[in-house]
This record gives sequence, structure tokens and C-alpha cells, in this order.
Amino acid sequence: MTIPDTNKPLTILIAADTYPPHVNGAAQFGYRLAKGMTARGHNVHVLACRQDKGKSFTEFRDEATVHRLRSHSVPTHEYFRICFPWEIKKEIRLLFDKVQPDVVHIQSHYMIGEHVLYEAVKRGVRIVATNHFMPENLNPFLPFPQWFKDIVGRISWKDMGKVMGKADVVTTPTPLAAKAMHQHAFLRKVLPLSNGIDSAAYELQPGETVERPAHPTVLFVGRLAEEKHVDVLIDAVSKTPRELNVHLEIVGGGEVRPALEAQVAKLGLQDRVKFLGLASDEELREAYIKADVFCMPGTAELQSLVTLEAMSASTPVLLANAMALPHLVRDGENGYLFTPNDSNELAAKITELVKLPEDQLRAMGKVSREMVEPHSINSTLQTFEDLYRGASYDDMVV
Repeated sequence: MTIPDTNKPLTILIAADTYPPHVNGAAQFGYRLAKGMTARGHNVHVLACRQDKGKSFTEFRDEATVHRLRSHSVPTHEYFRICFPWEIKKEIRLLFDKVQPDVVHIQSHYMIGEHVLYEAVKRGVRIVATNHFMPENLNPFLPFPQWFKDIVGRISWKDMGKVMGKADVVTTPTPLAAKAMHQHAFLRKVLPLSNGIDSAAYELQPGETVERPAHPTVLFVGRLAEEKHVDVLIDAVSKTPRELNVHLEIVGGGEVRPALEAQVAKLGLQDRVKFLGLASDEELREAYIKADVFCMPGTAELQSLVTLEAMSASTPVLLANAMALPHLVRDGENGYLFTPNDSNELAAKITELVKLPEDQLRAMGKVSREMVEPHSINSTLQTFEDLYRGASYDDMVV
């Protein structure tokens, strides 16, 4: 394996099975990684699937040169697409010939990531692998009984170990995710490395004012998918005292939106629950700043970039006590944890928070902002660049 030169700009190939316009944490991380490495002077190429039928093509974007592979729709998902190995392996080989990457960085052990890794192994190219996946992420798209989903989960962990075990360095966003990879994928050296956040981008700027609503507002941001449990949050809002007039704003799209809209109508909450759909970066920033409370009821979060964004905007948080979310709460200081899927407890926590005096809410938001500091995007990018240039797991954990 060739170690890239420690001085010259690198040619980096990022293999992403999900990438914008996909809306999820892994896709956003891939985009921010590409953008950050380009800003640091490197030559960045991204390999991802195209979003519709047709031949593979290349597009030149601000963050990178993005190579889009032919792909196929998945009946159980509104936007996710898959690439068949027999259609893309030759194109991957040709791309390696053309790009001549110094390092490849795969974002999953599926399809594109897997076959880019195999090609890099053949050529002796340095490989960094990052896992954003939990088997629970697949459950909503598998129309099978739970016992069968459990089998699929075990196979997925095994495949992760087989594929990522060939990488020079393996990372994942949190220590909890690294522990799961030790236990289930039998990967012994997994470096916990935050996805990173540009926290300053979500702060109020000097002289800037944002008018907040007259009513208390709870905000959810994310893909509207089964494992996010937004239905629990809607139920909780319906159980808050009517006189508090708690409103809920939901940013994002996804396969369960029609069911959530039906739930809102059934509960008679149309005047208090808004579906804002997909939002621009500026619209999202404003939503974070305006919100009194940010809530993430999801139970399969490896890190939750949207929670970090909300915390960067000095917003108190209410998070499900599941997966990596407890790492983002100092209970009673910047928000609260609640029992997953317990809408009664969540309603009580929402009520408690929105009843607090404004100065206490601001103090909790300040703690949120302070807790984001270790997740600096610049620190994350520097660590990945060090890994690209030959740093090892042992170098990072000393």
C-alpha cells in the first residue's frame, strides 16, 4: 500500500452510496467532507448513484467532481437507488485509471463503497472507511417479519466486517457506534470521529435579529422515516396543556409523511403542526434559531447532525434515550432525555421546558452551544487529512 506524499495536494475519491440530493446524515456528511477537502486544496472526486434512469455521467459541482453511476429504484423507498455490481465494476476500474486517486474514502460497505474498496485493494491505494449504518436503518424498507429482519441485520454486520476489515483505517461518528462495530462486525480497531459541524454558521450574527413566534415552538428536522418516530412527537404535542398553545414544526420529507399528516388531522392539530418540507440552508438555520426546543425522537441515530446543528443555534434539546443521543444531553442542563416511544413522558418534558422563564431557556441553550465545541468540522477535516496521509488508528488514540 502506497502512503500519499505528506506535502502535495491529494487526489481523493469519496465513494458514497447516498449523496445529495438524498436527505440524510450520511449524504450530508459526504457533501461536507467533499466541500471541506476541496477548500483545503485537494482534488476531490465523489462516486455516487444518479437519481434517475440513464447512463453514468459526470457533473462538475462546487464541492467536487461528482461521477454518477447508473442506478435502479427501490420499490420500498421514495428516493434511494441501488447500483448492480455487474453494471458498475468496469466503470469503477475506468474511473480509477482516469482519476488515479491517492486515497479512497468509502462511506458504507454496500454496493459502491464495497466495489471501490475492492478496486483500491487491487491497486494498493490507501483506504479509509467510515460507517454511518445501523441495521435498524433497513427495517422500514424490508416488508418481512421481525425474525427475518434480525437475520438480515446479522448478515449486514458480517458483511460490514468482511468489507471494512480490508481498509487501512475504519472510523464511525461516536464511541457507541464503534462499540457496536466491535461487538457485531468484529472490527477491533474503529476510531470514533465526529462527523463535524460548522457551529458558527448557526449563531446569530452581530446586529442580527430573528423574530420568534408568540407561541412555544418545538422543532423536528430529519427524514420522515419509521425509525425517526415523529408520530410519537405529534402524539406528545397533542397531550400538552391546550392553554400552552405548543406548536410543532417538522422540516424534511420522507415515506411516512402521508401517515403523519393523517395523524395530525385525526388529532385536530392542523393549526399547531406545520410540515415545512425540505428547507434551504438559510431556512433551516432560521428554524433552529426560532425554535424554543429541538426534539429528536429517533432510535437509530449514530450521531444526529441535525441535533448538533440545533445545539449550535443555542437551542435546548429533548432527545430519545437511544443509541448515540444520550451523549448530546446533560440532563437538566441543556435539555432532557426521554424514554423512546413514550409520548406521555415526552409531553411532560415539553411542558416542563416551555414553562421555564426565558432566561432559564437561554441558559440551557448556552450549554448546548458549549457542548458542540468538540465537534468542530475543522478538527474533523484535519484528522481525516492526517488519516489520508498515513496516520493510523494507533496514532489517533494515543
